[in-house]
Amino acid sequence: MPTIEPEEHKSIREAVAALGKRHGRDFNREQLWSEAAKLGYLGVNLPEEYGGGGGGIAELSIVLEELGAAGCPLLMMVVSPAICGTVIARFGTEAQKQEWLPALADGTRTMAFGITEPDAGSNSHRITTTAHRDGADWLLTGRKVFISGVDIADATLIVGRTEDSRTGRLKPCLFIVPRDAEGFTRRQIDMELQAAEKQFELTLDDVRLPAEALVGDEDAGLLQLFAGLNPERIMTAAFAIGMGRYALSQAITYARDRTVWNTPIGAHQAIAHPLAQAHIDLELARLMMQKAAHLYDAGDDVAAGEAANMAKYAAGEACVKAVDQAVHTLGGNGLTREFGLASLITAARVARIAPVSREMILNYVSHQTLGLPKSY
Repeated sequence: MPTIEPEEHKSIREAVAALGKRHGRDFNREQLWSEAAKLGYLGVNLPEEYGGGGGGIAELSIVLEELGAAGCPLLMMVVSPAICGTVIARFGTEAQKQEWLPALADGTRTMAFGITEPDAGSNSHRITTTAHRDGADWLLTGRKVFISGVDIADATLIVGRTEDSRTGRLKPCLFIVPRDAEGFTRRQIDMELQAAEKQFELTLDDVRLPAEALVGDEDAGLLQLFAGLNPERIMTAAFAIGMGRYALSQAITYARDRTVWNTPIGAHQAIAHPLAQAHIDLELARLMMQKAAHLYDAGDDVAAGEAANMAKYAAGEACVKAVDQAVHTLGGNGLTREFGLASLITAARVARIAPVSREMILNYVSHQTLGLPKSY
């Protein structure tokens, strides 16, 4: 696929594509994570002075997209370096940066991200996980659900709420909660979707945290939260685009080779045109993703928020359509393990649902971009 990227980005794309090709669809998550870290890809967005590559979300999204296009996406890239690494790099204390950023960059430590709740979803205004001071410490209590990779993460960046002493209103704040913290328990959720990264429900029962567990300014929690949520949306778009590209590639190869009545099935417009449409949709989604990453890396959080939501929406839709058409192109073979597409039918839906549903994105665009009134 031709791109409008600078040569540096093209070089990253080519190198990561080669790495993904070596591991393929039957990849071992730990091995790929370790190799990607050694090559500098996991921390490409993190500051150089803390062991990172000094790039941004634009570079990190290329890494995830190309691994996905090779059939071996690393979901925890969305969480550990993109969300947690970005938040700590931008708002963490010097001690937090020294402790976490080099380890996140070299892959020796990972961090999960906990925002979603059973009754609030990802609505930061309805989160009920609360933190209150107890002397110099914090006590954190609440529940989280659908939190990825907690079992393999060394800590979880938890979104809680604290009371504003001036207004009495609750405001979001971010806390680093170690995996072995007393009162911090997890239960694996039985998912129909089979993935290397498991999903968990978390319970925080008066988890005692030192003062230094708070990330950033207690009074700027919402700003800091969205500094992590925008990269999450951009990286989810990269995840979806990569998955869609992998499915489309499988379908194109099959349509070229599969011959019926002495003619490759790809010669028929009923096969060719839907695949062409899928390609167009993925390319358009990628352009919006690149725009969102550029705006975010340039420091324009407001414009990046709009673009990141649009990119996530476009990529999720394009991914689902590409996977569906790929399976349909292969017919019965599309449901076999040999071609590796059947599992993507369920996985592709994740890009529509998480981390925010397409309907909520449409709400955002209609209200924030178009200025239309709310129905709620």
